[in-house]
Amino acid sequence: MEKSSRRTFLISTLAVATAVAGFFLGRVTDPDSLPAASAPALDAPLIGIASLTNANYVRAVRDSGGIPIVLPNTDGSVARIDDYLALLDGLLMPGGADIPPSEYGEEPHETVEILDEARFQFEKALITAWMEKTDKPLLGICLGSQWINVASGGSLVQDIPSEFDVNHRDTHHLVAIEPDSRLGRIFGATELEVNSWHHQAVRKLGEGLRIVARSPDGVVEATETTDPDRFLIGVQWHPEKLMPDNTAQAKLIEAFIEAAARKKETR
Repeated sequence: MEKSSRRTFLISTLAVATAVAGFFLGRVTDPDSLPAASAPALDAPLIGIASLTNANYVRAVRDSGGIPIVLPNTDGSVARIDDYLALLDGLLMPGGADIPPSEYGEEPHETVEILDEARFQFEKALITAWMEKTDKPLLGICLGSQWINVASGGSLVQDIPSEFDVNHRDTHHLVAIEPDSRLGRIFGATELEVNSWHHQAVRKLGEGLRIVARSPDGVVEATETTDPDRFLIGVQWHPEKLMPDNTAQAKLIEAFIEAAARKKETR
């Protein structure tokens, strides 16, 4: 089977499976909140959503013009990673529990809630391969943002309240965005109000990354690649939770999908 025909077949199969299973290609919470899906256009970019996720991520990708594909990680198998790299046009790394501090050479703080082993092994292999073997768009949200930094050789503040004496869970606050950043161009602003659900953040910055947003207390809220030709952004807040009511937050997901669509055209 020719490459283009095989891709069309795979997309069609995934689209039907997604519609029938309520996006249960992986483990998706709150499936009943999603309306019935019809077969999507085959020219839309395929966006992989790693591991355990909820309906907000799926909805955000779908409503922004992408085809969401939730990647299963039930046993931590990494056997199909290369297939995902070949098939997908973009990767979204979602929120979740904590990366084992041993990944950046530290003992765990008492507040750390480590990812289950299957998800940890799968996501580590997936993001490492995606960043090293492709130049396709990558968006990290909360834990996903931390994965980008750790996979780039950086480290994390293990517990923000213990070090900064501030709370970044279940709250809202402003972030200051670097005006010369891709993130700044996407939002067209240097200040943005965001939601906040994290207790960890970037400490040592990973190689090839730059800090592009901070909260007023100095906590790193967003990073992006220093490569001007690649879309690779990590944010600590949850834009998918604020969509569709917050049009400003929708801009980030839309820009990610647009970058994936452009990259697909060059394949």
